[in-house]
This record gives sequence, structure tokens and C-alpha cells, in this order.
Amino acid sequence: CVVVKHKTAADSGHGHVGTEMCLRARPHPYPEAPSSPATPRPSPPPPAPAPAPAPAPPTAPPTAPRAESLPASLPAARIAHLGELLAAAFQQDALTRWMIPDDRRRAELLPGFFRVFLDLSGAHDGVVTTPDGDAVMLHLPPDARPDEAALEAALDAALGPYAPAMRTIAALQAARHPAGPPHYTVSFGAVRAGRRQSGVMSGLLAGLLDRADREGVATYSEASSPGGEAALLRAGFARLGPDIVLPDDGPALRPMWRDPR
Repeated sequence: CVVVKHKTAADSGHGHVGTEMCLRARPHPYPEAPSSPATPRPSPPPPAPAPAPAPAPPTAPPTAPRAESLPASLPAARIAHLGELLAAAFQQDALTRWMIPDDRRRAELLPGFFRVFLDLSGAHDGVVTTPDGDAVMLHLPPDARPDEAALEAALDAALGPYAPAMRTIAALQAARHPAGPPHYTVSFGAVRAGRRQSGVMSGLLAGLLDRADREGVATYSEASSPGGEAALLRAGFARLGPDIVLPDDGPALRPMWRDPR
């Protein structure tokens, strides 16, 4: 009895599926005639070995999202688009909710609020975005010296009755902002909802950090959410002192610092 195993159509590679059959030798129906000894034939040569498969082409490493620095004079339509992008990303942020508690008013005022910071960073070549405009990051270089009076006036116009809350935040930030050594300051970043968690913001941040490393200067930022802090930690930032806590049981900003490498 010879056991023969064969794969069935149900075999998907997760174990061998088959049946067993017994093949028994049956007598031939006619008697065999005697025959003379046959001359043995030479054995056929062994088959040639199959050629080795060609190696697979190397896989190209993933590339970081391409970024572009926008010119200092931004078109009004581009500023409006990026302001809306930042406003949507920060609509439910704890900091902006403390500053503008009413949801409807917050949605109305945040685009103008962020246009102020787009103008500020744009004046120092500090607006970095993806070519499709799905992500943006704002920063200031080490030698930036904003006109504080003009900035306060612009924020007053953008926020109206909510401007005093912004002045409170700015005063607390100024008290904790490191005076030195020279450093870049990352203020805001946003990614369109459909592309979050895709690494695009990490790509924008990496471009700035490469520049800071080449120049031998540090980078400073403040995280207003656990997600923002996690992104900064992955990029090599560390906490810098205690949190900046807003009054009236307000949320906290976490100062973060990265030395050049």
C-alpha cells in the first residue's frame, strides 16, 4: 500500500491539505512470454541545474515630503488659504479655546488671528509649506526682531474683545522665552485633516532642523497638546523648565528645546 498525498484546491499555503489513496498491484490478465536478457541502456544524464533567479532591484528608501519656503511677500490668496488651514487645525486646541471660549466666534476669528502670524513669519522667510498647501509651519530666525507695537495692534484688530487674553498669553511666553543662545523659534504648524499622521509635518520640521544644525544654532518651541509634544520629542527636543500655565485653570504650554547636532 503506497500512500499518496496531493494538494487540493483548498490548500492556501497554511498547512498541507490532501487525501490518501492505497494503490495495490493487480495481476496482469495475460501471462508474460519469456524473453531474452535485454541490453541495459545507459542512464540519461542528470538535468542541468536551474539558473538562479535574478536578484530583485533594490527598494528606494522613502523620501521626506518636499517643502518649500514661501517668499516674504505672500499672495493674498495664499495667506487666506494657509490662515484657514491653521484655523481648522487649532479650532479645538486648548489654548485657542481658553482665548476664545465661544465655538462660533473662535471659528470666525482664528483665520484673521493666524494671518497676523503668517505676515510676521513671512517677513522673515519663515513660512514653510508643502507644494500642495496641505501643511504649513511658521518659524522665526535667530535674528528676528518683530515690531512689538505693530504686532499688538494687528492682534487687537484681529481678535477684538478677545485681544486681552492673547496679551496675557504673550506676556507669560515672553517671561519664559530663552534669551540665548541664538535659536530658531517654531510658532505654529498645521496639516490638513486628511493627511494628519502621515509624517508630513515631521518632514517640514526636519528641513528646518537640518538648517539649524548646519548653522550651529538651537531650536525652540512650545507644545500646546500631547500630539505636538510627541512630535517635538521624536525630533530630538527636550523639555525646558516648568510649563507655562495660563490663569483661571487654563491650559499649559510646554517649552521645548533642541541643541544643534
